[in-house]
Amino acid sequence: MSITKEFVIERLKTVNGPDFTGNIVDLGMVSEIFIADSKVFFSITVPAARAQELEPLRAAAERAVKAIPGVASAVVALTAEKKGGGMEAPVPARPAAPQPAPHRPAPHAAASQSHGKRGVPGIDAIIAVASGKGGVGKSTTAVNLALGLAANGLKVGVLDADIYGPSMPRLLNIHGRPQTVDGKILKPMQNYGLKVMSMGFLVDEETPMIWRGPMVMSALTQMLREVEWGPLDVLVVDMPPGTGDAQLTMAQQVPLAGAVIVSTPQDLALIDARKGLNMFKKVDVPLLGIVENMSYFLAPDTGKRYDIFGHGGARREAERLGVTFLGEVPLEMGIRESSDTGAPVVASKPEGAEAKIYRDIASKVWDRVQEERGAAEAAVPSIVFE
Repeated sequence: MSITKEFVIERLKTVNGPDFTGNIVDLGMVSEIFIADSKVFFSITVPAARAQELEPLRAAAERAVKAIPGVASAVVALTAEKKGGGMEAPVPARPAAPQPAPHRPAPHAAASQSHGKRGVPGIDAIIAVASGKGGVGKSTTAVNLALGLAANGLKVGVLDADIYGPSMPRLLNIHGRPQTVDGKILKPMQNYGLKVMSMGFLVDEETPMIWRGPMVMSALTQMLREVEWGPLDVLVVDMPPGTGDAQLTMAQQVPLAGAVIVSTPQDLALIDARKGLNMFKKVDVPLLGIVENMSYFLAPDTGKRYDIFGHGGARREAERLGVTFLGEVPLEMGIRESSDTGAPVVASKPEGAEAKIYRDIASKVWDRVQEERGAAEAAVPSIVFE
């Protein structure tokens, strides 16, 4: 049967609100419902002070939706944010004894959280490609880096974690919806030898993504852990721009082999790039290096070089921080044109100068991954029996 929002809403009306005061739909607690194939996504707004207490309500809503014929899975998140417009109905609070504030670890304790990260079956290494801000060519760099790694003989996948602005369907010229394995696990889409998953495959290109933070993380977790990725040598994750909750949680919960930071040369971009570098440092993710994108421009008619955004800023920043400088990518019309048409330059012009730049960057990135692995193994104490 076809799954409709109306049917989901009717089923959710069977879920009692807090303290049995009506149902969660009539109380205005249910967000906009998104349906992608047989998967249902929505959030439930609850008072911040009662979020932990109302987890059973979230679980009940999830069970109710999963019981609908044809629904393969449901992603239901609790959020304490208000809906726009203030139209939500108030949720009555039950009198309760004051609770002690939850313990929050000090910022310097973030690194210790890395020990509890759970790996993804079938994936040998996961690399994040990040930037402190949007508009620096992060997604173009990520896809050409992935193709460069594949050209160097590795089995590669790409996870488009930029939920609000998914680019991979356009960059890799992939259309349609992913299939499922037994109605539960998604099969990644494929092109140019890459396995790819993106929210852009699950919703239309022009559909605005207005999810709140918890729903974003639920969707990312599902695309990472409920996709038939393996076997892969490396999964390249195109991270959202900036350093918000989604980026921080992804860095804390996913066993990243390292992060690549993309920046343009000018000071304003580098200020934001530093924020991304510091975020990964705080959560104990190795910094594989910095790429300077749009580094210079060569006029196609004269061959004259122009440093439109300045030049060398990312290299100097890498030297200052003791981070590997991975390379300079020029501001080249061919890179932009090939990206817009879904034929990235490493795949469409593999013998060209720009493709060689990306392959060289990919080689340096993979060398850095091996270095970090060797350092991590050396740091593990050995037990000697005498």
